[in-house]
Amino acid sequence: MDSKTLAKSIRIHALKMANSGGGSHIGSALSIADILAVLYNDILFVNPDNPEQADRDRFILSKGHAGAALYATLAELGFFPIKKLSTHYQNGSDLSGHISHKNVPGVEISTGSLGHGLNIGVGMAKSAQIDNKKHKIAVLLSDGECDEGSIWEAAMFSSHHRLNNLMVVIDYNKLQSLDTVSETLALEPFKMKWESFGWQAIELDGHNHSQLKLNFSKAGKTNKPMVFICHTIKGKGVSFMENSVLWHYRCPKDDEFNLAMKELNKS
Repeated sequence: MDSKTLAKSIRIHALKMANSGGGSHIGSALSIADILAVLYNDILFVNPDNPEQADRDRFILSKGHAGAALYATLAELGFFPIKKLSTHYQNGSDLSGHISHKNVPGVEISTGSLGHGLNIGVGMAKSAQIDNKKHKIAVLLSDGECDEGSIWEAAMFSSHHRLNNLMVVIDYNKLQSLDTVSETLALEPFKMKWESFGWQAIELDGHNHSQLKLNFSKAGKTNKPMVFICHTIKGKGVSFMENSVLWHYRCPKDDEFNLAMKELNKS
């Protein structure tokens, strides 16, 4: 399966999961589908047959509210049966609304409280550095999550210790919770902020698979940690969800679900 086909499957699965389970955050899941598809198809070394393989790359979805997209990715790769996705957000299911590692092969850590994932990833990267291990650690952040002070503490630590085994990917869709990022707490000049903290920063189109693959492949080839600021569209792939803060929390039902499925299947 190529990355574009995988991204389409991720979006369709995520939409079905949001509909059947009554969960929200579909806009956030749709915006990262291309990023996840390229990471898992072309960049990260993982093994569905041995999820705990010692030399595997580690991926942390720090924006844990978009967990449906990661569950879908892992199911498509064979970490667990695709039919399990239908249990998402149901009572007693392992597939909780925010990403959980309990009984879910391929998920490194449970997340959802924003600002924690990067700190965990930094700890993993420093540990690997001390032990002279060669695996990569990738952390996917939301743009709104970068309001958290813990992000910048982790950023300082990473550059100070030259954690070039660490890559951060930011889903810069410019919407968070209830408003735009610029109106909530402006991040710009965003790239310059990361550079001033000692990181190598690259801005790119978060839906262009060629750009994603080309740039992600640069990770680990400098003496600095790298951050990829991916310009994305919240709700990408469904016209009435795109760039709409409404779909941060809204659950697609009835006609909305049917129309969204029709658009995704045609894409």
